Amino acid sequence: MFAGGKLGMAFNFVDMLWVAAVGNTLLALYAAALAFIASRSGLNTVLMGRFCFGEAGSRLSDFLLGFAELGWYAWGTATVAIVLVKLLGLAGGFTVPLMVLFGLGFSITAIIGFKGLDLLSRVSVPLMFALLVVAMVIDTRDAGGFAGLAAVVPHETMTFSAAVTMVFGTFASGATQATNWTRLSRSGRVAVVASIVAFLLGNGLMVVAGAWCAMVYQQADIVEVMMLQGLSFAAVVMLCLNLWTIQGPTIYNVSAAACHMLRSERRRTATLVAAAVGIVLAIGGMYEMLIPFLVLLGSIIPPVGGVIMADFWCRHRGKYPALASVQLPRYNFMGLGAYALGAVLAYASPWVAPLVGIGASALCYIITLELRSRRRALGQAGIEP
Repeated sequence: MFAGGKLGMAFNFVDMLWVAAVGNTLLALYAAALAFIASRSGLNTVLMGRFCFGEAGSRLSDFLLGFAELGWYAWGTATVAIVLVKLLGLAGGFTVPLMVLFGLGFSITAIIGFKGLDLLSRVSVPLMFALLVVAMVIDTRDAGGFAGLAAVVPHETMTFSAAVTMVFGTFASGATQATNWTRLSRSGRVAVVASIVAFLLGNGLMVVAGAWCAMVYQQADIVEVMMLQGLSFAAVVMLCLNLWTIQGPTIYNVSAAACHMLRSERRRTATLVAAAVGIVLAIGGMYEMLIPFLVLLGSIIPPVGGVIMADFWCRHRGKYPALASVQLPRYNFMGLGAYALGAVLAYASPWVAPLVGIGASALCYIITLELRSRRRALGQAGIEP
């Protein structure tokens, strides 16, 4: 929603809808592709990384995904504290203690595990949806209807490519690590449908709602908008529920990546340590770095998925061998090189960075795999390559 607010300040109504539609469609397709592989293999992203990056090389994906989720955790922790101080009229000295309180509180949900996250989502998501609909109805009324919305002139600028990258970046890491749950799906079809609904409709609604509200009041912060609408209590409820729903899975993903990187089973300890680091980052000013952070994530995370997809379909022909029965190299330089190329090209590209990253990393991996296969075939035939 906060990222959507930035869109609302930079695009007119129709263009904003196009940006949200394109960005969230790409995000949903990316998440669905990884979800299908996870459901079919029973593995999450960090375990898939062992096949395409190597036993030790897979720590690269662990670090990237952990870093991304930890940054989100720090931003969410800072946001809830800063906004609550503003909403409740508290003294500025309460900000840091609230960051510590919420940073630890969010982690409790993740420590409880999947059942705790599921219970929280069942309560918070419908309520949050209702609050957003109410806010959007009031926005439309205050704007003078859809004609008024269409007449709003944006006061900031942003390129289409940067905007789509930002939208993709809102859940690039979450889409990559959603395999922690989609691997448990009853079938690949269920995993794909769930991913599309969650990332296209769910995330899409959040982005559009934030942009919708920002356009009318020229205020990118949806909580500030709800205060202007006289919905201060609802704003407090929505802020807490929205961030708590997100923060629980976020710190869970951090702990999953950390445990795999360290080859440890101490998930609860990893969760608490990660939460502590997130609190430090929150206190250090993560709140002000949202947009650069989203653009970075939209560039460096998708190439991980690109390499995984290419490795699963082109190298393993749609079926991983059992991890316990296969001898994997410490480093798969083919996968690491493909990732590096994809990430660099995505970050430097003036086009839609996630597409560039996924396409470049996957294509590089496939070409390198084909060249290696030909060289091996020539060697077996006794022909000098």
